[in-house]
Amino acid sequence: MKMSNLDALKKALSLAQVRQSLIVMLIVGTILNLINQGADFFVDGKLDMIRLVLTYCIPFCVSTFGKWSAYSSRVA
Repeated sequence: MKMSNLDALKKALSLAQVRQSLIVMLIVGTILNLINQGADFFVDGKLDMIRLVLTYCIPFCVSTFGKWSAYSSRVA
């Protein structure tokens, strides 16, 4: 029996899963920000704050969506 979408979302947003997504966000977001804005930051000392925030948000969303997707398709 498949887990309902709501139950899968609750599980994907549990404290342990959010903690894992935050770790992914920090690691991947930092690497992507260094790739995308590293030269600007180290040369000019400037950062585009919208790009910085979005670059951290995307890995968090992708990680959380992956967890939700895995739980919603899992047979209980």
